[in-house]
Amino acid sequence: MKSFAVIRGDNTDKVKIALHDLEQYGKFQFQAKPKQIEPDYADHLLVSVLRVPLKARCKSAALVELDDNAGAVISRLKKIHPPAHIVIVSPRHEAYNELINKSKNYPVFDRGFNNKHESKPINM
Repeated sequence: MKSFAVIRGDNTDKVKIALHDLEQYGKFQFQAKPKQIEPDYADHLLVSVLRVPLKARCKSAALVELDDNAGAVISRLKKIHPPAHIVIVSPRHEAYNELINKSKNYPVFDRGFNNKHESKPINM
């Protein structure tokens, strides 16, 4: 049965790298393109699923639907070290059905990296 991964990061680049790591090193198959979600909602999901108090708020977050069951996802996730916090939401969590319904409405997460070092013309 499928599950969701909620990726929480200090910035958008860390979330992008974590998504790449999930595919490249974890060999995860995404059911659909990752979606951009509100950082506050990602923080809420963390507290809801793990049932622990929030230690730090995230500044960027994504949601991706995975083709694997939660147990398999967690086992493979332990072997990679992405630069963002990843919370797995399975059908046994209350938030799962909410994510099924809401995930269609979120915009696609932009996975491209912007070149911050733009070349400037040299005045002679």
